[in-house]
Order: sequence, then structure tokens, then C-alpha cells
Amino acid sequence: MSTTATTRPVGVDIQESETNRSVVEAIEATNDGCTVQHMPGLVRITAPGRLVITRESVEERLGREWETHEFQLAIVSYFGHIKEWDDDEIVIAWDH
Repeated sequence: MSTTATTRPVGVDIQESETNRSVVEAIEATNDGCTVQHMPGLVRITAPGRLVITRESVEERLGREWETHEFQLAIVSYFGHIKEWDDDEIVIAWDH
């Protein structure tokens, strides 16, 4: 079986912290089929083909305004390509 752009996994490792817990919850709520794995000090989130982080979803869980550039402080690493990063959402996916 070959892997295509729609099924090839993408993911992000996020540093575990109180603030980042809301980010993890938002990603999990926004991305059907994602897998969340807790490890010492970080959380790995993987999804088939595409991972979306929305400002609105994070703000709902965090209880304050959140700007997408704050995501840079949360991530340890990621796999996939940053396809989009604007004021409202971040999309990680493969080009091919």
C-alpha cells in the first residue's frame, strides 16, 4: 500500500505546560482522527495528512486572546510542511 499526501502523517511536538494544555486540547478538538501521545515534558500530536491549529479554538479553551505567533513558543519540533500561518490558523501538511 502506498502512502499519499492525504494519508501520510504530519505532527507536532509541544512542550508540556499549563498554557500549552489549552493548545493541545484545541488541536485535538479541531482535528478528527488525530492521535495525542503524552511523554515526559512534551505532547506529540499526529494526524493523517493535515493538522490545523485555529486561533479561535485555542482562545475558547485558554480563556484569553491568543495570537498564532505564540505557537512558536510551544513547539519543540514538527513534521510536515507549514502550509499556512496567518493570524487565524496554522496548517501543517505535506506538499506531495
